[in-house]
Amino acid sequence: MKQLFSVFLVLALMVSVQSIGQEKKDGLVWYTDLMKANEQSKTTKKPIFGFFTGSDWCGWCHKLQNDVFSKPEFKKWAAENVILLELDFPRRKQLPADLAQQNSSLQQAFQVQGYPTIWLFNVVEDKATKNMNLNPMGSLGYPQGATAGKEQVKFLADANNILAQAKAKK
Repeated sequence: MKQLFSVFLVLALMVSVQSIGQEKKDGLVWYTDLMKANEQSKTTKKPIFGFFTGSDWCGWCHKLQNDVFSKPEFKKWAAENVILLELDFPRRKQLPADLAQQNSSLQQAFQVQGYPTIWLFNVVEDKATKNMNLNPMGSLGYPQGATAGKEQVKFLADANNILAQAKAKK
């Protein structure tokens, strides 16, 4: 049974983040606006890949980007399987208020306590209440125990396992 839980994203889901929507980094399209990512998710029928990061301070986040996200295998997999959403928690720069609110709301909803954390999920509207709900599929982090230089292999195997389990539950 799919686990749905409500999210209190009053501002984040009702008001689109106007200042920043998407950015192309290292050949990947990363959304920063959940609503824009959700539109793409619905259009393509791909889940959202929510990457919780501290872009200007998190060493493990940088390591994940270098060891996994920069690899051709990940880029190909991401283009075929998910919509990328970066949820940043910088320390040395200030995000626009609406973006910071959105990211904080999602951090609370997913109970993220460390970085990097990745959640694969969909956003579903409850037809009766018009509330937006998150349908979490599973979470990932840095691929611990991976063969050095092949971190993307373990990461993608773990991600594919989450997607396969979610598909089997449908």
